[in-house]
Amino acid sequence: MLQMRPGCECCDRDLPPDSTDARICTFECTFCVSCATERLKGICPNCGGELTTRPRRPASKLAAYPPSTQRVFKPQGYAPRPVD
Repeated sequence: MLQMRPGCECCDRDLPPDSTDARICTFECTFCVSCATERLKGICPNCGGELTTRPRRPASKLAAYPPSTQRVFKPQGYAPRPVD
């Protein structure tokens, strides 16, 4: 089951479980759409994997399967990814 991390690792923007702006890799590193597309160019800076839209958890399932409350934030940020 997805952890549904609550914020962007890069800018610490809130990403609630119903957000359409969350992007994740296969390791669930989580970024907002702005950081994922503009700064990271769709590639996870931690593992090199593709960043894709995080699925949303239905509201009816949140009580039984709550999202994570643990934030992962790297205040030093990530250097912008060079254009290939």
